[in-house]
Amino acid sequence: MSEANAGERTRVGVVGLGGMGRLHASTFEEAGATIVAGVDITEDAREEFAESFDAAVYEHHEALLADGPVDAIVVTTPNRFHESIAVAALEADVSVLVEKPLAHSLESAQRIADAAAESRATCMVGFHNRHAAATQLFDAQRARDRFGTIRHVEANYIRRRGIPGTGSWFTDPSLSGGGALIDIGVHALDLALYTMGFPDIVEVSGTTRAGIGGRDEYADPDGFSGGWDATEGSYDVEESVSAFLRSADGRTISLEAAWATNRDPSMDFYVRGDEAGAHYEIGDSECRVLDTGVSGVDHYEDVVLSGDSSVAGYRAQDERFLASVRSGRPISSNTISEALQVQRIIDAIYESAAQNRAVRLDPIERPVTSSQPVSHPNVQ
Repeated sequence: MSEANAGERTRVGVVGLGGMGRLHASTFEEAGATIVAGVDITEDAREEFAESFDAAVYEHHEALLADGPVDAIVVTTPNRFHESIAVAALEADVSVLVEKPLAHSLESAQRIADAAAESRATCMVGFHNRHAAATQLFDAQRARDRFGTIRHVEANYIRRRGIPGTGSWFTDPSLSGGGALIDIGVHALDLALYTMGFPDIVEVSGTTRAGIGGRDEYADPDGFSGGWDATEGSYDVEESVSAFLRSADGRTISLEAAWATNRDPSMDFYVRGDEAGAHYEIGDSECRVLDTGVSGVDHYEDVVLSGDSSVAGYRAQDERFLASVRSGRPISSNTISEALQVQRIIDAIYESAAQNRAVRLDPIERPVTSSQPVSHPNVQ
C-alpha cells in the first residue's frame, strides 16, 4: 500500500486462528486495520473467527491469496508451515508478519529470506519483546551511551513447569523444529542479540536436556499443559537448554531457557557494560540501571526506570508493521536479516548439543535481504 492511499484501512488476513492469531487480529483491528480473512484447517476455529471479526474464512492459505484482495497476512501456524505460507504471500507481493521463530529449520528460514529479498512487500518477524517498555527504556539509556561497550548479556527464559503439553505440535519436532529453545529460548536469544546490535557470532556451545516431561507422574501444579498424559502424542524435544555464544570481537552471551527444570522460574535479563549495567525482565515495563559513583563516598547508583505497563510489546510491534505496509517503506526492526541470524544460532546450538562440542560459525554475509538490521549507537 503506497503513501497515496495510506488513508485507506489496511486489509489483513490471519493464517492460524489459535490464541496468537486471535490476539494479532484484535491488535490490528484496534490499530485501524480491517480483518478481512482468516485461515485454519479446523472448522470450529474458522466459524468462531468469522463470527468475531466478520471475516471471510478459508481452510487453506492458497484460497485466501487467490481470492483477495489483502494487503498483509499474519502467520501464526506451527513453525513447519511458516515457509509455504510466507513464500506464497511474498511472491504475490503481500506483506507478511510471521510469528517467531522464522521457521522450523535454518534451510527453511533461508528460503523465506530469499523470497523476501525478491518481493516488493514487507516481511517482519514477531519478536515482540523488543517493543516492551523495559526494552525501550534500556534503548533510550543506550542511546545516551550510559552503558559504554556492552561486554556480556545474561538472558533467561525459564519456567519451573511449563511444557505446552504432549499431543500438541510444540512437542512434535517435525512440526516445531525443537522444544524449549526454539519456542521460548528464541525470545531471549533474539533480545540478547538485539541488545548487542547483532554482533557476528563465531562460536556457539550448547547443551540440551530432557527427562522430566516424559514421566507418567509429571507434576503440573499450575495446569500449564491443560492436563498431562505422557502416553499422548510425541515428546521427542528438549525441555531445557544452556548455551554460551562468543562474538568475533570477544563479547559474549549466556542463555538459559527451560520449559521444565527444578529451579525458580526467571525471565531476568542482565546487561553488563563497562560503564554501567542494566537488569529487567523480558516483556516487563521497568528497567533498573546498575551504576556506581565516587561523589561523597564510593557508592552504588541503582536507578529504576518505569514505563507504561498498559502498552504491550505486541501492540507496538503490530503498529510498526502496519506503518510499513501503509507507507511502502522497508521495515527497520524485526527484520528477516535479524531473524535469520537468530535461526542460524539456534541451529548451531542444536548442532553443538548433538556433537557435544563447541561449533564454529562462518562470518555472516551481509546483507541477507534488502532490509537492513536496525543500527544501534554506542555498541561495539
